[in-house]
Amino acid sequence: MTDARADAIPPASPLDQDFSRPGRKPGRRSGWRLVRGAWRLLVGIKDFLVLAAMLLFFGLIFAALNARPGTKAITDGALLLKLDGPIVEQPETVAPLAMLSGRSVPHEYRLRDLVRAIDTAKDDGRVKVLVLDLDAFGGAYPATLQEVGDAIQRFRKDGKPVLAYATAYTDGAYRLAANASEVWVNPLGGTLFTGPGGNQLYYKGLIDKLGVTTHVYRVGKFKSFVEPYIRSDQSPDARAASQALYGTLFAQWREAVAKARPKAQIDAFLTQPDRAVLASNGSIADANLKAGLVDKLGDKLAFGKRVAEIAGAEANKPAGSFRTISYASWVRANPLPTKGDAIGVLTIAGNIVDGEAGPGTAAGETVSKALLDGLAKKNLKALVVRVDSPGGSVLASEQIRQAILEAKRQKLPVIVSMGGLAASGGYWVSTPADLIFAEPGTITGSIGIFGIIPTFENTLAKIGVTTDGVKTTPLTGQPDVLGGTTPMLDTILQAGIENGYRQFLTRVAEARHMTPEKVDTIAQGRVWDGGTARQIGLVDRFGTLSDAIAEAARRAKLDPAKVYPEYLEKKPGFAAVLAEGFDSDDDGQQGGDVFAIAAAERRAVAARALGDVARLARGGSVQAKCLECGALGPVGSASDERLLDLLIARLGL
Repeated sequence: MTDARADAIPPASPLDQDFSRPGRKPGRRSGWRLVRGAWRLLVGIKDFLVLAAMLLFFGLIFAALNARPGTKAITDGALLLKLDGPIVEQPETVAPLAMLSGRSVPHEYRLRDLVRAIDTAKDDGRVKVLVLDLDAFGGAYPATLQEVGDAIQRFRKDGKPVLAYATAYTDGAYRLAANASEVWVNPLGGTLFTGPGGNQLYYKGLIDKLGVTTHVYRVGKFKSFVEPYIRSDQSPDARAASQALYGTLFAQWREAVAKARPKAQIDAFLTQPDRAVLASNGSIADANLKAGLVDKLGDKLAFGKRVAEIAGAEANKPAGSFRTISYASWVRANPLPTKGDAIGVLTIAGNIVDGEAGPGTAAGETVSKALLDGLAKKNLKALVVRVDSPGGSVLASEQIRQAILEAKRQKLPVIVSMGGLAASGGYWVSTPADLIFAEPGTITGSIGIFGIIPTFENTLAKIGVTTDGVKTTPLTGQPDVLGGTTPMLDTILQAGIENGYRQFLTRVAEARHMTPEKVDTIAQGRVWDGGTARQIGLVDRFGTLSDAIAEAARRAKLDPAKVYPEYLEKKPGFAAVLAEGFDSDDDGQQGGDVFAIAAAERRAVAARALGDVARLARGGSVQAKCLECGALGPVGSASDERLLDLLIARLGL
């Protein structure tokens, strides 16, 4: 008779059987123990992933609750602009996981938000003082700096003070600070000026050592973007063009600083800075003070106490604290207008690439879709194209241009507003405009195209690897990145580049009412400042984005005071909004003296080099892009910085 209790006991799992009993083989026992251990490891990994997912979920919920706008009332105080990153036309989206990773995430400040914040603050009684914390400023293009500086001047004209602080000002940071009523510098820091320019990276020596063959197809003797891959130094033509461009932009910088601080003795710091510093016993800050470049010497504590005298001190807070209105809260409390007739504003910011991409990159598919959707779904009265790009893919540039032409087919006035940069592909997409606005410091032109194909036949030969095979046509297997290109393919590709250049000239000639021959004399890949570009006919008027919107309204027979900009760009997703909830005005990089600035520049150079390699590896089409532009704008892009962080993490540095 069977025992019921025995029947209730489930059979033992194979993982739990006792292999110590007679008849069990020791080898099988060891195997089952190994399987059992692996099973437990997998269960542990599963439990860990579930726990991590729960922590992430509740963390995002917490961020969402804290990211709700309007939860904290804005009270009297100082509007704090802690610009610990670059000023850009369109910031890149920060992924929530990047915020949770513990790594520092570079801040980027949208130009139009920054200008709107300053302009709305000048007329608001709650804002007692504007504070510029430029200790870790990430830079901006000259035209961008001029626009923000003008906004600061408008703030001061209403009788309100502006106080600026840094341990050491970069050239760009000082162009902003010069507009302040009080410029402070740390007594252990101090400011030296370098002017635009500096060394570029050239990879020809490395490419030769690796045995890589770089096939370059280009038109334009000034199209210097390809030079780092085929030369070890700058060509005479590129050097002459850069000297002219940098000289003009430097003269604009000096003029802007002299206008903002007419009593400052800046020439000595530009021509013989060593004498000025030695005359102050090596104290750069004292030399700055004697020359009138700064008004006060003091550390962050002293500066905070000075701001508190104007804005009020924070109760129960450490010394040096002052009543603060955060920049993020102020921007949320002063949104863009939405009443009246809509003027579409299409933003083309960052590298122009094929396919789709997020904000901060001008992807052909993404940008053109945003415009076509806007034309179909929104009652737009005119279109303003805001360009802030060094160029990129010709294919993507033409895709965007065709979308802009669709707006013209619908009888909409089309106005282009060039920001800090509208070169190469950035000028290609500007050609459909009825009118082009720029600033004197806008970098534009660079009308020329190129293509690069690296091949590795010599690299493989170094390790004894060769290639061979059957070819059914002269172009079978071409372009062969392992075996090299053929003279026939090289001829075809160069002919294609020359045809693309002729198309570029034709588009510019038709848009600017010139002959292709005339355009060719000012093209050849040469980069121009906005002032010169206006003189030679590439630009029509000087003006900001607001000026372009007003002109678009007038051409649509509307009152400029009764229109609003409808930005045709992808709205931040839920994840991006959550990521902003983790952001804080107290976060970000910390500044330093001239040595720290040099260290930041070294990091930026390394990040830019990695970015160049990555872009060369994935560049899949003919390019219209500007090389010189990178040395005139923000220190480095957020994507290049993330790439460098990833490399450092992988190497364990």
